Parts: sequence; structure tokens; C-alpha cells
Amino acid sequence: MSARTPAPGVRTAARHGWAQALGTVLAALVAMGVVAAFGLWAAGATDLPDNAFPRVVTATVVAAVGGSLELSGNAGGLVGTSAGLTVMPLSVTLTGALVIAAGFLRPLRHRAVAGLPELAGWAGRIAVLWLLALLGLAFASRQTFEVSLGEGILDDLGDLFGITPRIGFTTDVPLTVLFGLLWLAGVLVLALLVSRGAPLPGRLLGLHASVRPAAYAMVALLLVYVAVGAVVALVVAGTRGHPAQTFAVLLLGLPNLAWPALTVGLGATWEGRVEGPFGLPMPHVLDEVLRTPDVSTVNLGTLTEQDSRMWWLLVAAAVLVPAAAFVAAARSPRPMPAWRHAVHMAVALALTVLMVCLVGRISAYYGLSVLGIGDLGGDLAGRLFLRPRLWGAVGLALAWGLVAGFLGALLARGVRGGGGAVAGRRR
Repeated sequence: MSARTPAPGVRTAARHGWAQALGTVLAALVAMGVVAAFGLWAAGATDLPDNAFPRVVTATVVAAVGGSLELSGNAGGLVGTSAGLTVMPLSVTLTGALVIAAGFLRPLRHRAVAGLPELAGWAGRIAVLWLLALLGLAFASRQTFEVSLGEGILDDLGDLFGITPRIGFTTDVPLTVLFGLLWLAGVLVLALLVSRGAPLPGRLLGLHASVRPAAYAMVALLLVYVAVGAVVALVVAGTRGHPAQTFAVLLLGLPNLAWPALTVGLGATWEGRVEGPFGLPMPHVLDEVLRTPDVSTVNLGTLTEQDSRMWWLLVAAAVLVPAAAFVAAARSPRPMPAWRHAVHMAVALALTVLMVCLVGRISAYYGLSVLGIGDLGGDLAGRLFLRPRLWGAVGLALAWGLVAGFLGALLARGVRGGGGAVAGRRR
């Protein structure tokens, strides 16, 4: 066979067509839509008026890929409305990322090297179809609802002036497309970095030893935290009831709780507050910490004051982070100095915590007033926010990564020395 003639496997992979890309995008959208629909159903969203449930599902999918939702109100000059929501339903996000990554990597498996134009062409087909899907979702995610004024003077004023306030949501199409495409690019790049069997361009083969083991370990760490959180949630639902609320959290926002729990176990601090008659589904201990007159701090200390079992977050981090470092060292194709592995783990864990802090932020508020009465407060208003102390969390992750990486390298070296060295050389 001529050196210029591609091997059969290469020719086959080069023909990744629009049908395969379409299948990948459709599978991701269906999976995300199903997870979002069941989660919203468990949360009671099927009772929304004006047959709004399908559009709420599409809006949830838009939010899950970083799309921008805008809340607005309209009731004329006599009524003031204010509302906003910033949250990513990370269970839906994770579902879509896993499906797209699997579809992207499947045609590329069992190959050592792939040219950059080939990878770019395959990713480009998926991106074009994903762009069309984003536009469709963005234009479909629009709805308005009537808002009850409750009872008392506000209701009387509404009847007197014939006021029917409405509040709704829509999408910022340009921002939705921008962030949705950035999300897709991040998923595809991470998929290539994590999968040991995915081909890389010849110039990037060095990443196989320096980046892939640590990237795989971090993804595995995040997935383990989600799995542990799911087990804990199911146990709590079985012993304390409220199964519908539990399944709503599982299907919409389990990583929103599990991944910040990782950062708290590392010693990070979050700030937040809940006021008014509403709050997002969350553990009772977290609601107790946040529902104070002033901004609250959420860390191991404040959580343990409410529930001593929260110290298990520290234990979980102390076990799972070194375990991830060991996995990374064991997957390295060749032994490397312990200090270098520690540096790789420190950078990887810091980037992971940075990502968690950026996507785990929550902000929600609403308010309504009629002729100035209510002042966008009282029973018709509420506010919730949760945000990290970002650079403190990243600094702690660097320290944990250095220590855990060094320990993981020593443990992996001991395993190889006990009989795994030959296998390690053959990988």
C-alpha cells in the first residue's frame, strides 16, 4: 500500500457524514429533553397555564447549554415587575455532554492518529447542526403567564383598575447561540482529552501523556460525586419522603449540589442568601444556612453547625481526590517524577474547581408592586443567590492537587513496582 494511500480505517473515518452528525445532535437533544421533561414534571410544571409545559422544557434545555433567558413583566404603568433567573440545570447539561461526547468519539475509536482537518470537519458538521438546533430552541422558548395578586389590598387594587399582571420569559438569541456553540466546543475538546482511545493530530500526541490522564481523573471525580449524591438523595427520599421533590432535584440539578459539595469539602466558601417565600429545591441544612437576615457564608463550619454529618464532605474529599490522583498516575503511559504528576494534578483540580464555581452560581429574584404598594417586596417578592469566593476556592484546589498528586504518584509507583511495571510499559 502506498504511503500516500489512506488505510481503510482512515478512509472510513474520513467519510463521517451529515447523517452521523445529525444522529449525534438529535440523540443529545432527545436525551436532554426527556431528562428536563421528567424533572419538570416531578417539580409540578405540568400545572402551568396556557399549555406552557413544552416551552418550559425547551427553555430548560437552552439554559442547560449556557443559553441566556430573559424574564420580563407587563401590566401597564400602574404595576411594577422585576424578575431574573441565572442557573444552569446541570443534570440536563451533563446528560447532553455525555451523549454528544459519545457520538463524537464513536466513529474515531480504534485509531492512533487523526489529521486536524479531519477532526475539524467532523466537529464542524456537528456544530452546524447544533447551531440550527440552538436557533430552533431559542425561538421556541417564549411564554407569558398571568400573575395572581394574592389576597388583600393588592388584589382589590387589581380589581379596581382592571389590572392583570403578566410575567414571561424569552431568550436572547445571539447570546444563546454564542454560549451554546462555546459549550459544544468545550464538550468536544474535553471528549478528545479524556478518551484514551480517541485519535489526536500528530503534533498533539504529547497530550496523551501530559494531559489525558489528569483530564480523565477529573471527569471521573465529578461523575463519582454525582453518583454518590444520587445514592444519598434516594436514601433520603426513601427515609424522609418527598419523592417528587427528590426526583426533580436528581433530574434537573443534582450536579448543582454535588459539585459545590466537592469544593466545600476542599475548604472553599460560598456566599448566599434566601429571602421571601420561595427557594430552589435544596437540602434542608443548606436552606437553614442561607435563610438569614444578611448574606450567609456556606462552608464546612457553618454547615456542620446545622448538621454534624456535613463533616463527611471533608472525608469524601480526602478519599476521592487522592483516588483520582492515583487513577491519573496509573493511566500515565510512562512513569513520571512525582513532583511533575503533582503539578499536573494541581492544575487539573484548580481548573475543575474553577469550572464548578462558574457554572454552579445561582441567582433568582422576582417582585411585584401595584401603585407602589408592595414595593417589589413582601409576599410577592423573593430573592435567592449562591456564589463562590472564587480565587480562594481555586487556591485551595491547587494545594489539594499538589498533595494528592504526589501521594497518587507514590501509590501508583508502588503498584507498578509490585507487578504492574510491565503492563505500564506496554500501555
